[in-house]
Amino acid sequence: MCAERLPSAELAPSPAAPAWRYPGSRTSMALLLHLKTVSKLRGRGDRIAKVTFRGQSFYSRVLENCEDVADFAETFRWQVASSIDSNEMLEIQIFNYSKVFSNKLIGTFRMVLQKVVEEGHVEVTDMLIDDNNAIIQTSLCVEVRYQATDGTVGSWDDGDFLGDESLHEEEKDSQETDGLLPGSRPSSRPPGEKSFRSKGRQKTKGGRDGEHKAGRSVFSAMKLGKNRPHKEEPQRQDDPAVLEMENLDRLAIRLGDGLDPDSMSLASVTALTTNVSNKRSKPDIKMEPSAGRPMDYQVSVTVIEARQLVGLNMDPVVCVEVGDDKKFTSMKESTNCPYYNEYFVFDFHVSPDVMFDKIIKISVIHSKNLLRSGTLVGSFKMDVGTVYSQPEHQFHHKWAILSDPDDISAGLKGYVKCDVAVMGKGDNIKTPHKANETDEDDIEGNLLLPEGVPPERQWARFYVKIYRAEGLPRMNTSLMANMKKAFIGENKDLVDPYVQVFFAGQKGKTSVQKSSYEPLWNEQVVFTDLFPPLCKRMKVQIRDSDKVNDVAIGTHFIDLRKISNDGDKGFLPTLGPAWVNMYGSTRNYTLLDEHQDLNEGLGEGVSFRARLMLGLAVEILDTSNPELTSSTEVQVEQATPVSESCVGKMEEFFLFGALLEASMIDRKNGDKPITFEVTIGNYGNEVDGLSRPQRPRPRPRKEPGDEEEVDLIQKSSDDETDEGGDLPSVSSSPPMRPQITDRNYFHLPYLERKPCIYIKSWWPDQRRRLYNANIVDHVADKLEEGLNDVQEMIKTEKSYPERRLRGVLEELSCGCYRFLSLADKDQGHWSRTRLDRERLKSCMRELESMGQQAKTLRAQVKWHTVRDKLRLCQNFLHKLRFLADEPQHSVPDVFIWMMSNNKRIAYARVPSKDLLFSTVEEELGKDCAKVKTLFLKLPGKRGFGSAGWTVQAKLELYLWLGLSKQRKDFLCGLPCGFEEVRAAQDPGLHAFPPISLLYTKKQAFQLRAHMYQARSLFAADSSGLSDPFARVFFINQSQCTEVLNETLCPTWDQMLVFDNLELYGEAHELRDDPPIIVIEIYDQDTMGKADFIGRTFAKPLVKMADEAYCPPRFPPQLEYYQIYRGNATAGDLLAAFELLQIGPAGKADLPPINGPVDVDRGPIMPVPMGIRPVLSKYRIEVLFWGLRDLKRVNLAQVDRPRVDIECAGKGVQSSLIPNYKKNPNFNTLVKWFEVDLPENELLHPPLNIRVVDCRAFGRYTLVGSHTVSSLRRFIYRPPDRSAPSWNTSGRLLQGRRVLYSAGPSSHPTGEVVVNMEPEVPVKKLETVVKLDATSDAVIKVDVADEEKERKKKKKKGSSEEPEEEEPDESMLDWWSKYFASIDTMKEQLRQQEASGTDLEEKEEMDNTEGLKGPMKGKEKARAAKEERKKRTQSPGPGQGSEAPEKKKPKIDELKVYPKELESEFDSFEDWLHTFNLLRGKTGDDEDGATEEERIVGRFKGSLCVYKVPLPEDVSREAGYDPTYGMFQGIPSNDPINVLVRVYVVRATDLHPADINGKADPYIAIRLGKTDIRDKENYISKQLNPVFGKSFDIEASFPMESLLTVAVYDWDLVGTDDLIGETKIDLENRFYSKHRATCGIAQTYSTHGYNIWRDPMKPSQILTRLCKEGKVDGPHFGPPGRVKVSNRVFTGPSEMEDENGQRKPTEEHVALLALRYWEDIPRVGCRLVPEHVETRPLLNPDKPGIEQGRLELWVDMFPMDMPAPGTPLDISPRKPKKYELRVIVWNTDEVVLEDDDFFTGEKSSDIFVRGWLKGQQEDKQDTDVHYHSLTGEGNFNWRYLFPFDYLAAEEKIVISKKESMFSWDETEYKVPARLTLQIWDADHFSADDFLGAIELDLNRFPRGAKTAKQCSMEMATGELDVPLVSIFKQKRVKGWWPLLARNENDEFELTGKVEAELHLLTAEEAEKNPVGLARNEPDPLEKPNRPDTAFVWFLNPLKSIKYLICTQYKWLIIKIVLALLGLLMLALFLYSLPGYMVKKLLGA
Repeated sequence: MCAERLPSAELAPSPAAPAWRYPGSRTSMALLLHLKTVSKLRGRGDRIAKVTFRGQSFYSRVLENCEDVADFAETFRWQVASSIDSNEMLEIQIFNYSKVFSNKLIGTFRMVLQKVVEEGHVEVTDMLIDDNNAIIQTSLCVEVRYQATDGTVGSWDDGDFLGDESLHEEEKDSQETDGLLPGSRPSSRPPGEKSFRSKGRQKTKGGRDGEHKAGRSVFSAMKLGKNRPHKEEPQRQDDPAVLEMENLDRLAIRLGDGLDPDSMSLASVTALTTNVSNKRSKPDIKMEPSAGRPMDYQVSVTVIEARQLVGLNMDPVVCVEVGDDKKFTSMKESTNCPYYNEYFVFDFHVSPDVMFDKIIKISVIHSKNLLRSGTLVGSFKMDVGTVYSQPEHQFHHKWAILSDPDDISAGLKGYVKCDVAVMGKGDNIKTPHKANETDEDDIEGNLLLPEGVPPERQWARFYVKIYRAEGLPRMNTSLMANMKKAFIGENKDLVDPYVQVFFAGQKGKTSVQKSSYEPLWNEQVVFTDLFPPLCKRMKVQIRDSDKVNDVAIGTHFIDLRKISNDGDKGFLPTLGPAWVNMYGSTRNYTLLDEHQDLNEGLGEGVSFRARLMLGLAVEILDTSNPELTSSTEVQVEQATPVSESCVGKMEEFFLFGALLEASMIDRKNGDKPITFEVTIGNYGNEVDGLSRPQRPRPRPRKEPGDEEEVDLIQKSSDDETDEGGDLPSVSSSPPMRPQITDRNYFHLPYLERKPCIYIKSWWPDQRRRLYNANIVDHVADKLEEGLNDVQEMIKTEKSYPERRLRGVLEELSCGCYRFLSLADKDQGHWSRTRLDRERLKSCMRELESMGQQAKTLRAQVKWHTVRDKLRLCQNFLHKLRFLADEPQHSVPDVFIWMMSNNKRIAYARVPSKDLLFSTVEEELGKDCAKVKTLFLKLPGKRGFGSAGWTVQAKLELYLWLGLSKQRKDFLCGLPCGFEEVRAAQDPGLHAFPPISLLYTKKQAFQLRAHMYQARSLFAADSSGLSDPFARVFFINQSQCTEVLNETLCPTWDQMLVFDNLELYGEAHELRDDPPIIVIEIYDQDTMGKADFIGRTFAKPLVKMADEAYCPPRFPPQLEYYQIYRGNATAGDLLAAFELLQIGPAGKADLPPINGPVDVDRGPIMPVPMGIRPVLSKYRIEVLFWGLRDLKRVNLAQVDRPRVDIECAGKGVQSSLIPNYKKNPNFNTLVKWFEVDLPENELLHPPLNIRVVDCRAFGRYTLVGSHTVSSLRRFIYRPPDRSAPSWNTSGRLLQGRRVLYSAGPSSHPTGEVVVNMEPEVPVKKLETVVKLDATSDAVIKVDVADEEKERKKKKKKGSSEEPEEEEPDESMLDWWSKYFASIDTMKEQLRQQEASGTDLEEKEEMDNTEGLKGPMKGKEKARAAKEERKKRTQSPGPGQGSEAPEKKKPKIDELKVYPKELESEFDSFEDWLHTFNLLRGKTGDDEDGATEEERIVGRFKGSLCVYKVPLPEDVSREAGYDPTYGMFQGIPSNDPINVLVRVYVVRATDLHPADINGKADPYIAIRLGKTDIRDKENYISKQLNPVFGKSFDIEASFPMESLLTVAVYDWDLVGTDDLIGETKIDLENRFYSKHRATCGIAQTYSTHGYNIWRDPMKPSQILTRLCKEGKVDGPHFGPPGRVKVSNRVFTGPSEMEDENGQRKPTEEHVALLALRYWEDIPRVGCRLVPEHVETRPLLNPDKPGIEQGRLELWVDMFPMDMPAPGTPLDISPRKPKKYELRVIVWNTDEVVLEDDDFFTGEKSSDIFVRGWLKGQQEDKQDTDVHYHSLTGEGNFNWRYLFPFDYLAAEEKIVISKKESMFSWDETEYKVPARLTLQIWDADHFSADDFLGAIELDLNRFPRGAKTAKQCSMEMATGELDVPLVSIFKQKRVKGWWPLLARNENDEFELTGKVEAELHLLTAEEAEKNPVGLARNEPDPLEKPNRPDTAFVWFLNPLKSIKYLICTQYKWLIIKIVLALLGLLMLALFLYSLPGYMVKKLLGA
C-alpha cells in the first residue's frame, strides 16, 4: 500500500539536507539561498521577500506587523540543469505586503554569483537599493551555497537518499504523496528541514501584478501556511513554513472561493482548469474529429496579362490547373506581352487536407491549337495552402515568375500577372478596389510570392531517402499462402510494400519489396524544384502492391516549415534519418476497409500501421554547372544504408495503466462482456498486432500471444534479475459485463478492484525530442490558460485585465528562459540528427526573443491596449504550438480500444509525449502519472456527424510511460489507499507490476448538483425549439432534471441530490481531486429516444466532514459552463456543484436541504437560497413595430400573427395584427411588464420572442422564435446628471441616446465654433475637435496660409506640368467624381496600412517594432516616406492628412464604402432592431440547415430594460408621453408610400456562368410586387460589367420593404441563371436617425455634375432634425453663420447659379452643420453621406461563398413630400473615338540578319510592323527596305489606328465577336499601348523578328532628338527620361530604341526607329483626313533609298559600284594614294640621274 502522506507544507529543510542523486546519473546541481534577516526597515507593516534566479521566482512567507527587523530565516533551493556561470545574477526583492493592492517594493539586492561559483559558499550582509538605484538604509543578511556537479560542498552532501534507483524526491509534485514503493522506508527527514520544490510553473503572484484568477486572497493563504497538521506528525511551532506558489493556488482556491465576484466566470473555458490539481489531467471537451470532413472550396484565378515571355513572335495561351482541372485562356497572336483579363473559377468539395495539398499551376503554352498541344514556355507552381494562409486568402495583382521545368539552367521565362484567391465556406474575400493599374507595373515589387520568400528562387534537389519499414500489417487473406504453409511449411509475409512520395505535383516511388513485413529499401527519391518551394507538405505513403489495385498502408506528411527555418541563422530542410510512425485504420485485414481514408492520411488514425525510417536532404544546385542534368523528372536511386543505431540506442520502455472507472458505455454495447486494450505501436495488440516477432532486440522477446511461454515465465524464477526478469505484458483488462446506469448508458462495476495493464516495448531512445516538446507545451498551456483568463475578464468586464495580462507575460518570459536552461542538455548525444541540432538552436533563438518581447510587451500593457496586446500574445501562442510539434517521431502514440466480443468498438488516442516520465518537472508529460478522463469515440467516418457527438465510453485511466529502469516510481501519482495485487504470489517476484489494485480506503459522499438554467441551446425540434432536460453523471450514477417544454433557455432551478456515493482513496486527496461530473443536455421527444443537444464537464467543490459549511468557500457560486456538441459550442449551462463528505455522524452533519419543495412542481427541490442569484425588480418595455417576410407554416399563409415576449417566467403579448397581408405592423406600439431579474447582469436570463399565428377556433401555431441571449445592450442606465460631460452618458447609450432625450438641455455656457472659409477644400476639415459641452472652442482654418500654399503650388506646377490645370466644369460628370473618390479611398487604405496602428499606439510603435520582426528595407523606406508625407500635409490645425500626395484637380467627391452601408452604420439598428425568427433544427455544419435557411421571418421592434423605480427627472422632461415610456419621439408606423430610386454602378469579379468562363450579366430588381428585369440591356461576356443605371420603384412601407438586387446571366436558350443577389432592408434605413434616405453631399450646388439630389435643402433638413431632436436652433445669421445648440458653424455665404451670378445663401453653413451633426450634444449622430456602397452577391445554392460584388446606392423619397428631381445620369461613359496616326520615318542601327549569297556580307530586308494592344489582327506593316547593309532603313510610311478610349480608366474599348459562332460582340477593355516591331523579310522562310518596343500611350519616354542620343536604357527605365502622354501632348516625334532578348535572356538593343505619333479626335480626323501608307490625301514623299535596294540581277553594275563604294571605299583610296606615291617616287628616281648630270655639268 501507499506510504503515509507527508503534508508538504510542514517539511522544512535543515542545513543538513542530503544531496539526492539522479538515478544512476551525476549528482544534481543546486543553488541554495538562506535568507536570514532584513533590518533597518521603516515603519510597521507586513513584509514579504521574492527571490529570483534564472527567471524562476520564489516567495517567502508573509511576516506580519514587523517593525525594523524582519526575521525571515528561510531557505530556497533551485535545481540547476546547467552549471552556473560566474556572471549570472541572483536577485532578492523585499516588499511591503498588501492584501488588497499590489505589493510595494522596499528595495532590491542583486548579487553576481562569481564568488559563489568559485568558493561554493558565501555569506553576505549588504544594503538594498531602491527603484532609482539609490542605496537605502535597509540591509539584509543572506547565505548562498552552490552545489556543483561533483557534489563537493561540504555539509550538505552527506548521504544518499533511498539508494540509487529512487527518484529525485524534489521532482514530485508538491501536493502529492511521496508514494514510495513497497519496501522502501518513508523518507526520514531531519526535523526542521523544509521541502522546496523547484517549480517552473510558478504563478507570479504577490509581485507587482500579483493577481491570478484564483488569487482571491492568496496571502491569506500564506498566513494559513500551516495547513492541518498530519495525524502522525506533531506540529513544530518553530518551523519556518514556506508555501510554494502551487500550494498557494490550491489554498487560494480552497479559501477564497466565495470572496469575490471574480469567482463567477461566464461560460468559462477555464472552468475546468481553475482547480484541476496534480493527480488529474484536464479532460478534452471537444469530441468530434473534424479533419477528414469534406467542405466547399472555391479557387478563383484571374489571368490579367503576361510580360517578357521568352521567345520570338509567339502566340501564347495561359493554362491554369488546380489539382486535375485545367482551363485555358484565349490565344493572343504574335506578341510576347499578351493581355487577357480572363477569370476562372474552380469549385471543390473535399476535406481541407486534400484541398490545401492541391497544386495551382499556371503555365504559358506557345502556339497551341486543336491538333497540337503546343510547346511549354514556362510554368509556376504553388499549393492551395500557401494561398489560403495569405492575408485575406488571396494574392491580388501579383506577377508569377515562369520557369521551364525541362531546362533548369535557363533563367526566367517571363511573368504572368494574376489574382489568385481561395475561399472556404464563410470566408469573404475583400477585393482591393480596381481602378487603374499604374503601381502594379513594378514587377519586381509585386511578385506572386508569400511574404519572406526571396524573389530569386534557385533550383534545388530534394532527396527523400527511404531506408526501411517495420511492423507492417497483413494486407491480404491469401488462402493459397495458408495452404502452402500447411503442406510445405513455407511461410510468407502477406504484404508487398513500396513507398510513394508526392511533392509539388510530382510523384516518385521506390521498388516493391515482395512479401515483407520489414522491408529494406535504401533508396532515395529525388525531386528537382525551385527553392524555397511554394508547396508546404510532402506526402510519403507506404503502399501495398497488388495485381488489382494498390492500396495505401499508411501516410505521413512532412511539413517543410517544421524541418527548415528561413531566418538569417536558418537551415535548409533536413530530416533524419529518423523513424516516423504511421497511423490509419485498424490492422485486421478486410477486403473492403471502411476506414481506408485514414490510411490515405485523412482524419485521425485509429491504430498504429507501421513505422518508416526516412531522411530528407536538400541541395541547392549550381545551374551554371555544365554536367548538371537539366530536367526535373523524378529520379529514384540507391541510397547509402545507415546503421540501425543511428536513430538512437534501443531502450526498453515500460507503459503502465490502471483503469479506475469505466462508465457511460453506450447501451448498444451493453449486452456482451467488455474489455479495454491498451497498445503502443504493435506491442500490446493481441488481436491483430504483430505479424511475427520483430528483429531481435537487446534482450530476447517473448510473444505475448504464446500462452505456454507466459506460463513458463510465471513459474520459473531462475532468470530473475534486479528488474524481476522479463515481464510478460498484460495489455487488456479482464472481460466484464456492464451494468445499467440509466436508459442510455452502462458502466463496469470495478468498485474497489481496479484492473491494471502494463506493456514492455523497445524503441530508440529519443526522449530528448519529446522532453523539449513538453517544455514548450508547458509554456504554451500556461500562456493559453492565462490568455483565456484575460479574455474572460474582458468579456465579463472585470477590473484590471491588464494586470492579469502582465502577469501572463511575466510567466511567459520566465517559461522561455526556463526552456533555455533546460533544453540544452545531452548536447553530445550521438544519435541526434542535424535537424535535432538545428531545431534546438532555432527553438532557443525563438524562445529567447519571445522572452525578450514578452518583457518589452509587458511594460506596454495599458488598460486601453489590452485587446491589441492580447492579439500579439495569441501570435506567441501559435508560434509556441508550432515549435512544440516535433517532426521526427520517436515513441508511437498510445491507443486505448474498447473491445466487445473481440470486435473493436471505440478508441481514444493519447500522444506518447504526454505520458512520458522525466525527473525534471517541466519535461514531464502533462498526463504522466495522472488520472486522465478519456471519452472514447467511434473510428473514422463513423464518428462524423451525430454519431460522433455521443460518448461511447468514459474512462478514468491512470497512465505512466518511461524507461524500464526508471520504473520504480510508476505508481506515484495514483490516488492513495490501495494494495497491489500481483499475478504470482511467489515472493521472488516482488518487482512485478500489479495486475490490479485493491482499494482499502473508501469515503462516503453526497453530491448536490444545483442546476439553475441553460441558455442558447441548439434547436432540436422542427418548431425551432427544444424540450430540454439535463442528465448529470457522477461515477456510476446519473440523474435527470425535469423536462421544460418548448424553450432554448430552460430555467430548471432544480437541485439534484446523489446519495451513497463511494469514492476510493484518501479523503484529503479527494478534496483536491474529485472526479469530474459530466452533464449532458437532451431534447425529450414524445416518440423515439431523446436527441443529444450538448455536453459539458464540471468539478464539484468538495467539503470534508471536518470543515464548516460557511463562507468563503460555501455555499458555492453559480458558474457558466460552455456546452459543446461535437466541436461546436452549443450554449451555456449555469450551475454549481458541491460534493459533501458524509462523516461518522451520517447525514445529520450535512447542511440541511432547506428551501421550499415546490408543491405544484412535485418533489422537485429548487436551488437553495445563497446559491441562487439575488433578484431585484426590473421593468422591460417592448416596442412592437411589425413583422416581416413571414413564411408559410404547414403550407398555410400566416394571417393573424401575434408576438409573445417572455423573460424569467413573466411576459407580455403584442396586439393582434388583424390582416398580415394588408398591414404587417402592430397598432399598439409600446407595452411593458415587470420581472425579477438577478442583480448581477451576467446572470440575466435570456428573453424569448415567439410569434404565433392565431387560427380559427382559438388554435395557435408557432411560426418562429428568437432568443435574445443577452439583455445587456438593451439596459437603460439613467444619465448621471451631475456629470459635466454629456458625452459620456450619451456614449453609454450607444445610439439609443436620442430616444430618451426630451426638451432642450440646460444651456452650457461654452460655444463651439466650426469655421469654414469659401476657398478651403472641405476635405481638409476632417479633423474637427470633439469637445465637452462646457468647453468653448473655435475651429478656424488659416486661409491666408492656405492660399499662399496653393499659389506656391500653382507656380511650381505651372513650371513643371502645364497640363494639370483646374478641370473644366462642363467636362466633369458623375464618373469624374466617382473615380476621384476611388482614388481617395485607395489612398486612405494605403495610409492606413502604412500607419498600421491606431494613434494611441503611436508612442508604442518604437518598442513593438521588434515584435513585427525587422521590416524589409523597402517597407521601411515606404513607411518613412509616408511619415514625411503626413508631416508635410498638415500645415494648419484644421487640415486632415487626407490630401493625397499628387496635386489633384479639385473635384467634389462622394464616399465609396468597400462594404455594405449597414456594416458602417451598425445595421441601422439605432432604435429599431430586427430579430430573425428561426424554425427547424439547428444543423451541424454539414447536414443540417444553416442559420440562413432556418429564418422564417423577422420581428421588428426594440426592448428597454431598467430598474424600477426610475429617477423622477426622466419622466418629468417636457413633452414626455407616458404611453411611449422610454421610446419617446418615435415616428408613426402607419403605411407610407415611398419612391425608391436604385442606382447600380457596376459589378466586379462575378462568378462565370457560361462554359466559356464568362457571363452575360443583367440587373434584376425585386421590391414587393414590382419585379424589374433589365434583360434587353445585358452586357455581353463580361465579368466586370459597368451598368450605370438607375431604377425608380414606388413602394409602400411596411408591406414592401425588402429590396433584392440580383445579377442574372442572360442565356439565348433556356432560363437565365442567377449569378448572385443582395438584399437590403429599406425600412430600417428609412426610419434610421442616421438619415439613410438620401446621402448628404459634400458641397451644395444647384447645377452641374454635383447637383443637390434631395428635394429638401440643407437648411430644411437641419431645421427638421433640430425640431425632432428638440434641439435649440438652427439660428442663422449674420450671413455665413449658424448656431445649433451650443455649436456655431461658419462658412461661405454666397453661391453661384448656372449663369455665374453670385447670390446669398444659408445652405453652405447648414450643410456644414449637417456634416458635423454627430458633434451636436445629446442627439448627434453621423448622417449618411453621399456614397456608393459595395455589396457582396450571394447565391443560395452556394451558401456563404461570395459570387462577386455590386456597387450601388439607394435613395428614398416619401411621396407626401415635394417630388425629387430627375435621377442623376450615371450611364457609363461612352468611349471617345480617336485616331492615332503613326508615321514611321526611318530606322537605324538595325541588326543585320541575312548573309549575302555572293559576297557573304551581312544585310537585312527591314520592315516595321505596328498595332495597338488588343488589335493584333489589325496590325499594319510598312513596305520592305531591301538589302540594308548599314541597318538604316527609310520608310516615310503612315499607319492609321482608329480606337475608342475611356479617359477615366485609361483603357481602350474594343468590341468584337469572340468567334464565328458568337451571338453578339464582346466588349474588352485593354490598356492603351502601341507596339512597334522591326522584322527582317524573307521570301521563302518565315520572317525573322528583330526587336520591339511597347509604348504606354499614357506615359511613355519622350523620344530622343537624334539616333545617337537614343539608347537602350530609355526603354528599360534605367535612364530617367521625362514621360509624356499622347493624350496631353497630341503630337510627339523622336527616336525610340527597339529591344530583344539574347540567349542569356538579357535585353539587347537591336535597332532604333524614328517615328511621329499624332493623336486626333474622330471629328478632327474627319475634317483633316490623311491617307494610309503614302496614299492621298496628304501623301508622304517616297523615301530616298540607296539603289542597292534594287536586286543584283536587275542592275549588277550599280550594285557592284555600290558594293565597292561602301565596302572598299577607304581601301581603294588608300591604294590609289599609295600608287600615286609610288609613281611619284618612280618618276623621281627615273628623272634623278638626268637632273643630277645637268646640275653637275651646270647646263
